[in-house]
Amino acid sequence: MQNTRLNNLFDAIARQLGQWFLNPWRRISLLIISFLFGFFLGNAASTTAGQRAELDIVVAGFLVVLTEITSRIFYRQSFFTRRSLLVDSLNLLKIGFTYSLFLEAFKLGS
Repeated sequence: MQNTRLNNLFDAIARQLGQWFLNPWRRISLLIISFLFGFFLGNAASTTAGQRAELDIVVAGFLVVLTEITSRIFYRQSFFTRRSLLVDSLNLLKIGFTYSLFLEAFKLGS
């Protein structure tokens, strides 16, 4: 890309955010927020898809594909390498999403 002022501004902002999230407490808090947002998305997806009951199988298949793609991205790397914040937050979003779907299944089963 060209070295424009706008490009330099975006690079500086990204670099400062990266330095800001190196703090362990900020990183953990962002990962917790990602988990809780995944939990919210799981509840919203199951409620919305279950209410209309028209595309349940299509939505379930789409969600399984997204979950498997996320798992492939996360577990492709070695266990001992440090993962980026984006990959970690994406994995915790997936975990929160899956956890909320399990809880919805338990609520419907009881």
